[in-house]
Amino acid sequence: MVTRVLSLAATLILLFLSAVSHAADRLVVEPDRTQLYEGEVLTLTVKGSMKIDINLSNLFSFDLSQLPSPDIEKVEPDFEILARNQRYSVQTVNNEMVGEITWTYQLAPTSTGTLTIPELTFKDSVSDPVDIEVISGTPPDQPAASRDSFIELSADKAEVYVQEQLVLTIQLFFSGNLIRGELSEPEHPDAIIESLGKQREFTRYRDGIRYRVVERRYAIFPQTPGTLSLEPIRFEGQARDASGQLRFLRDRQQLYDVPVKPVPAGYPDNQPWLPARSLTLSDEGLPSTQELAVGSNLSRKVTLQALGLPAEALPPISRELPDAIRSYPEQPLRNTETTPEGLRATLQQVTALVPVQAGETTLPALRVPWWNTDTDQLEHAVLPERRFRITGDNATSAPPAQITDDSAGPTGSPLTPETTEGSEPYGNRLWLWATVVFAALWLLTLALWWRARQTSVPGSKEPVDGGIDNEREAFEALQAAVKRGSGETSTLLLRWARLRFPKLSFDSVSDLSKLTEDRALKTAFDRFQAGLYSSQHHTHEENARQQLQQALDSLRRNTARDNEASSPDLPPLYPASLSR
Repeated sequence: MVTRVLSLAATLILLFLSAVSHAADRLVVEPDRTQLYEGEVLTLTVKGSMKIDINLSNLFSFDLSQLPSPDIEKVEPDFEILARNQRYSVQTVNNEMVGEITWTYQLAPTSTGTLTIPELTFKDSVSDPVDIEVISGTPPDQPAASRDSFIELSADKAEVYVQEQLVLTIQLFFSGNLIRGELSEPEHPDAIIESLGKQREFTRYRDGIRYRVVERRYAIFPQTPGTLSLEPIRFEGQARDASGQLRFLRDRQQLYDVPVKPVPAGYPDNQPWLPARSLTLSDEGLPSTQELAVGSNLSRKVTLQALGLPAEALPPISRELPDAIRSYPEQPLRNTETTPEGLRATLQQVTALVPVQAGETTLPALRVPWWNTDTDQLEHAVLPERRFRITGDNATSAPPAQITDDSAGPTGSPLTPETTEGSEPYGNRLWLWATVVFAALWLLTLALWWRARQTSVPGSKEPVDGGIDNEREAFEALQAAVKRGSGETSTLLLRWARLRFPKLSFDSVSDLSKLTEDRALKTAFDRFQAGLYSSQHHTHEENARQQLQQALDSLRRNTARDNEASSPDLPPLYPASLSR
């Protein structure tokens, strides 16, 4: 008996699905709302009915593709059809079998304003048109009560200077249980964009509705003056509401256009452009007294720290010292930290200092000009000069030291270390030899570390052909940046130089000019930098780019790629001008 009942029910359902007749009496169109925001998704429900013609002859000719449906394609192009679904139910009305059909569509409006869902037809039934109002943005006088998801964008500044940090905050609000979602990231061809750490997730109430919020922050550094126009931030996802219904979520928002100002006219020429919220110079390691002893070993650490800049933008710390003090600088350390407020950059330079001449001497002041973006004015980070009196004997005027043997008693003769005519005292000479040995060991350690680094890092040592290809590609990228006047030219120049001369060390473009002794390159690069951020383009700026391209071609043509000993074109690793 049960088997017969189930068989009869299955037969009735199949007959209903395969029916093609007839006598429809109504078609109802019901949107879930008549007002929504740009980028949101509208749920449209369409209900229709038709009589079921029970005919055993079509029981086995059922074809799902032949099922009838309304002409929903008429909503295009005002709406994009994201998804569609349909449900059936069977009722008995006046002893007749009537099928109730419900279609559910997810529609995304393609423009703002008043859009119309036109008349839809299903068999002989016709629906009434429905007007939908699509609102642009989020008006402050209207609640977000009916919104399933939306994006809010904010920036910490209304305008910026070229290469100044702009912090962009993206907040995605959504309700329901999110199944999947994709949130785009900001992009711009003439801007450097850095993510400020991991995204935050929290809850927030808006107009009495509890939303889950995903927040992301980005630091944006525009590289050219003009107007910064970012592409819209887009979100697409799916979520289930409290009733378990699957809903499509979609939104898009665009940040306002941000004016980008050129370098101010009052900023010093031929100085690195440093727009920052703060910039400080500090040092440690020097004695608090004003006396130094010949042969004493000091270690001075100078720290340059900036808020709102990456570490690569900080200029190298000056190494100029008086002749009375010898210096042995270590490799500078650069570090960039991400904070919710932006980037924090640090540059540290540790230098071993050895006084070698007695007398009065002065460590020169260190001055770094920078532009305070909070006060909009030029400032200088300064380490004041330090005056010292160096005591002791130097190599040319120190008399022999006498050492008394206490065991000889009052009448004992003084003991004088063995010296030759014109030589230094024994103790001072011993210290100098110790200094030489220390320096040699330090250089040996540095060479061994560099060799181990080159051989231990996977992919750091490539075949000859691959290396040539990489160097050539780096040079081509550099020349392309020069041709279009890109702000990344200095970074690309250092990248190519390190590939071209792997045995040398470059911290800045000025180091490259000194090591190669190429005055033409320095002159061309200075002219290029001077016109890089000009708001107007003149013929002399084009000439500066061409001059820099020619200087780079000449340098690449006239120098050996590996900087081998047989090449006379490059000076030693540490020339006197960099080690004093």
